[in-house]
Amino acid sequence: MSALQSAEDVAEEITDVAPRPSRRPWTAWPAWRRRWRERHPTAAQVLSVTVTVLAAALVVGALVMPNTVVRLGPATFFRLPAEAIVGAAVLLALPRRPRVAVAAASGVLLGAVTVLNALDMGFNQYLGRSFNVVLDWSLLGDAESYLEDSLGRTATLAAVAGVIALVLLLLVLPALAVVRLSGLLARHPGTATRGTLIAGVVWITCSSLGVQMAGVPFASDRTATALKTQARRVSDTLADEAEFRKVARVDAFGNTPGGQLVPDLRGKDVIFTFIESYGRSAIEDPVISPGVNRTLDVRTKALAAAGFHARSGWLTSATYGGSSWLGHSTTMSGLWISNQQRYRTVMASDHLSLTGAFEKTGAFDTVGVMPGVQKGWPEQKWYGLDKVYNAFQLGYRGPKFSWSTMPDQYALQQYQERVHSKPTAAGRSRMSLLILTSSHQPWAPIPKMVGWDRLGDGSVFADIEAAGNRAEDVIADTTRSREEYGKSIQYSVTALTEWLERYGTEDTVLVFLGDHQPIARVSGNHASRDVPVSIVAKDPRMLDKIADWDWTDGLRPAEDAPVWKMSSFRDRFLRAYGSTPHPKRG
Repeated sequence: MSALQSAEDVAEEITDVAPRPSRRPWTAWPAWRRRWRERHPTAAQVLSVTVTVLAAALVVGALVMPNTVVRLGPATFFRLPAEAIVGAAVLLALPRRPRVAVAAASGVLLGAVTVLNALDMGFNQYLGRSFNVVLDWSLLGDAESYLEDSLGRTATLAAVAGVIALVLLLLVLPALAVVRLSGLLARHPGTATRGTLIAGVVWITCSSLGVQMAGVPFASDRTATALKTQARRVSDTLADEAEFRKVARVDAFGNTPGGQLVPDLRGKDVIFTFIESYGRSAIEDPVISPGVNRTLDVRTKALAAAGFHARSGWLTSATYGGSSWLGHSTTMSGLWISNQQRYRTVMASDHLSLTGAFEKTGAFDTVGVMPGVQKGWPEQKWYGLDKVYNAFQLGYRGPKFSWSTMPDQYALQQYQERVHSKPTAAGRSRMSLLILTSSHQPWAPIPKMVGWDRLGDGSVFADIEAAGNRAEDVIADTTRSREEYGKSIQYSVTALTEWLERYGTEDTVLVFLGDHQPIARVSGNHASRDVPVSIVAKDPRMLDKIADWDWTDGLRPAEDAPVWKMSSFRDRFLRAYGSTPHPKRG
C-alpha cells in the first residue's frame, strides 16, 4: 500500500465519522441542539422549562412595571396583565408566519415601553416629573456631561456603554421571549385557549371587585395605560407649543419705554444671584435645616452689623431637581417655562426679561458672571447682558469641584475684581446677573471658605479639593447626599453674604434665590417646588418698596411667608420699583 493510498483511506475514515462542514455555518446550530437534546433529554427538558418560565416572567414583569421608584415592590409584579391575555388570544388566532412577526414586533414594543418606564423612573427621581419623548432627549447629553464631571471620563464611558447594552437587551430579550411563548401557545392550542379564557374571566372578576394585593390591584392594564399616557403627553406637548407662543407674545411691560422702567433703581448697584439647588428643603427638612438655618441666622446678624437688612419669601419654581435654566428664565421672563420647548420659544422671542428691562433703560451697564457656562451662550442677547464672563474667562487655575468649575467664593471675588470694582460708563448704574454653582449635585467635594485676600488664581483650593469627599462615595448614598447638600448651601450662602458684607455699598441691592429644589432623593418624594428668595439692601427705601409683600425680616423666610409662582416675580418687582405697564398684545 502506497503512502498516498494510506492517506486517502484515513481521510475517508475521518469523513465517515465527522459530519461534513456546512457551507452555511448557522445551520449547524439546530442540528447540534437536536443531538444534544437526544443525548440529554432530562437536562434539555429542565432547560426548556426554565427558559420558558423566565420568558414568561420577563414579559409579565415588563407588562406590570411601574414608572416610579416608590411603586416598586413585590406586590407590583404579582399581577395579572390584561395585555398578556389579549396578546395570547391574538397570537392563537394567527397562522405561523404572521404570528412570529406579530410576536416579535410586540416584544420590541414592550421593550420600548420598558425603556420609557425606566426613563420615567429616573426623571421622577431626579427632576420630579416624567420623561417627555418629544422634548427630553437632549437632556441625556447633559446627563452624560454631568457624570463625566462627577465621576470622570472612564467611568462615564463605561456607564454609557452599559446603558446602551441594557437598552439593546431590553429591546431584544422581550421580542425573543414573546416569540418563544407564542410558539408554546401554538403547540398546545387547546390548553392555551382554555387558559386564556380562564385568565380573562379572572381578570374581569378581579377588576370588577377591585381585588388587591398589598394595596395593589391584582388586575393590571399598566402597559396600555402607559401607552395612552405617552400618546396624550405627545399630543399635549404639540398643543402646548402653539398655545405658549401666543402667551409669550403678550407682555404687560412689552411696550413700556425705557424711561419708565425701574426708575426707583436708578443710581443703584443691582445684583440678581441664583444659588444652585437652594430649595425649601434646605430650610425645613429636619436633617438638612439645622445647619442651614444656623448659617442664615448668623449671616443675617453679620449683615445687620454691616448696615444691611433683608426681607425673604418663597417662590414656586417651574422646575425641580435640575434644568436650572428653566428656573432662571421663568424668574426673568414672568412666564411659566417648565420645559425645553417653552425655553427655546422664549429665547427666540422679544419678550422682555427682567434683566433686559435694565438694558432697555439705557441707564445701566449690564453684565453676567456664569461660571457654569462652558460653551457658547446665545441666550446672552435675550437676557440683555452687555458682557458675560463664562467659566474660561475668570482666570481660574484651581481644581474643579465635581460639576462646579470653580468655588463660589472665587467667582464672587473675580466679579469684584473684574466688574464690581470698576467704574461704569459715564452716568450709568450697573445691573449684574450671577449664577453660583458650588451647591450643584453631587455635593462632593465641597469647597471651604478661605481668606478673601488668599484666593489668587484659585490654586489655594487644590488641597481642599483633594481632601474632600469623592463624588462616587456620596452620589448613591441618600443620607450622605442630604448632609453634604446642606453643607453646600451653607457654603454658598456664606460666600455670597460675606462678599456683600465686604464689598457692598450704600447703593447695593442684592436679590438672591434658589433655582429649584434638590433631587427627590435629597428633598423627598413629596417635597414642594418652593425656593427661598431674599432682597438685601442698606438703603431702607429699597425694602420699603416691598413692604406690602409681607415678606419675613432676615434671610430666612418664615414657614407661613407668602408663596408666589416664580413667574409672577418679574412683574411684581418691576411694579414695586416704579415701572409703568404698557402691555404688548399678541
